[in-house]
Amino acid sequence: MATKRKALGRGLAALIPEDLEKEDVNKIVDIEIDLICPNPNQPRKIFEQERMNELTDSIKKYGVIQPIIVRKDGDLYTIIAGERRWRACKNANIASIPCIIRDIENKNASEIALIENIQREDLNPIDEANAYEFIIGRYGITQEEVSNIVGKSRVYVSNIMRLTNLEKYVQDKIIKNEITAGHGRAIISLSPNKQIEITNKIIKEQLSVREVEKLVRNDKKSPKKKEQVKDKYIVYVEDLLSERLSAKVNIRSNKKKGKIEIQFNNNDDLNRLLDLLKIEEE
Repeated sequence: MATKRKALGRGLAALIPEDLEKEDVNKIVDIEIDLICPNPNQPRKIFEQERMNELTDSIKKYGVIQPIIVRKDGDLYTIIAGERRWRACKNANIASIPCIIRDIENKNASEIALIENIQREDLNPIDEANAYEFIIGRYGITQEEVSNIVGKSRVYVSNIMRLTNLEKYVQDKIIKNEITAGHGRAIISLSPNKQIEITNKIIKEQLSVREVEKLVRNDKKSPKKKEQVKDKYIVYVEDLLSERLSAKVNIRSNKKKGKIEIQFNNNDDLNRLLDLLKIEEE
């Protein structure tokens, strides 16, 4: 008995019917691989190589069991659903692929591409968040409408979309599955540098989301040192000394006193500085 697919988003069952095989069996046509183009609005940006290799091997052995869905654009065809199968066919050097051609508007095509990937349950949270953001920005719809399209709650859509505010470094770690979306949401209110610092701590110490949430709460409670803005003249003198000494110079000062710090790399570098400052060893 065939496994029933999960219900599609509201209003899209007519575009991708539940009983696709029965309705479209007479509409399947073979189209040359080189006449087909990927969808520029494809939500999935990362195609895991290992899984692509497995799909390529399967297609070499059994062929393409389920046709892809395309839309005709001039002399070419744009993929609406099934880019992984198309890529695998290219990898397998297969000349053509079975397709179903649909006359679908851009908005509905984007919705279908999004739904197909989400229902496969292997779209990473960052690609999913970017896809929601794209559809909202491109077509002027609300988070509520997106939630209806994909069959998720509005709160879920809202929480996923917040991940786009994370530092790129942190987003990459979520994509690579080194940390979870839950970890990302826990640190989203922190400064960019702090996000990176705690992300590395999560990976190194294998922290749970709850542990990270506690870490963030404690960090917010701890008193923060006010960053002092240096006087322009002090900055000028630092630059002047750094240039003269070919070494990093840091001047710390207040209204009454201060100190000059000169960095050196090794004993030879220290002796070079002593020569420049005309200081002889006793």
